Amino acid sequence: MRHSYVVIEGNIGAGKTSLVNLLVKKYQGRSVLEEFTENPFLPKFYKEPQRYAFALEMSFLSDRFHQLNKELRQHSLFTQNTFSDYSLSKSLIFARANLEKEEFDLFQKMYQVMMSNLPKPDLLVYLHRNIDELQQNITKRGRDYELNISDDYLLKIQESYFQFLKQQNLKMLVLDLNGVDFVADETQLKRLYNIIDRPYEIGVQKVIF
Repeated sequence: MRHSYVVIEGNIGAGKTSLVNLLVKKYQGRSVLEEFTENPFLPKFYKEPQRYAFALEMSFLSDRFHQLNKELRQHSLFTQNTFSDYSLSKSLIFARANLEKEEFDLFQKMYQVMMSNLPKPDLLVYLHRNIDELQQNITKRGRDYELNISDDYLLKIQESYFQFLKQQNLKMLVLDLNGVDFVADETQLKRLYNIIDRPYEIGVQKVIF
């Protein structure tokens, strides 16, 4: 793998963690997986989003920064390929969709301080799926607190991702995976490996399967 540090991003249910686990196995790399299941604000947020949005996003920002700072600084990114199913930017993307303007302005200041202390990925891969496929995947994995996520909320997150991608000075790959099951289809998975391992220039490159 030519990219030392690869971040897989995408909406809820896009297949980020599944792809990271497969990449780690393929390239004998290491994974940095988001630790989110123990966040006490997440189930509360899905029930009362306005009440718990700021607490949730600040909690995620802190947890993500501490995990990434530990994982990325303790290990050399040049001796072993590193694959992560999130970056600190995920906090900014979700905060933009979930917070009121005054809250977001404060949040963004904290984010910028933390982001300046973390290495940037060599390649950011965004997995795009339509809302119906996302909902099917959410239902399939069966997390209770996710089962009532609305289509409108998934659309808000999608638009926030699109806005984020337009503003970055990174090598970025947008993969349209609608109808693609790379976990079950070995041929599609091999093609996915080949696409991710290509050289890319700074900017957004789009690939439709």
